[in-house]
Amino acid sequence: MSWIILIVSGVLEAVWATALGRSDGFTKLWPSIVFGVALVASMGGLAWAMRDIPTGTAYAVWVGIGAALTVIWAMVTGETDVSWAKLALIAGLVGCVVGLKLVDGAGH
Repeated sequence: MSWIILIVSGVLEAVWATALGRSDGFTKLWPSIVFGVALVASMGGLAWAMRDIPTGTAYAVWVGIGAALTVIWAMVTGETDVSWAKLALIAGLVGCVVGLKLVDGAGH
């Protein structure tokens, strides 16, 4: 269950990061609200997951999911260009996140 919460929290990290960028320095209401709600939920989920998952692993997975999804979303929406280099780097990041899960141990 902790891993599911951590994954959802990582997705919410991408949500709050994107909303923060769209809030224009907190001058736009709805992106600012989405940022606040997603931030609290993301941090709360991370904290909950860290009760069972080692801090270094949980944080790296959380950041990796958030970073990968934020870049993917920016490419999908046209905010940034799509390139093979970016796709390869995202794949490497995802591979490292999966690797952390695999070496974390059977007890977690």
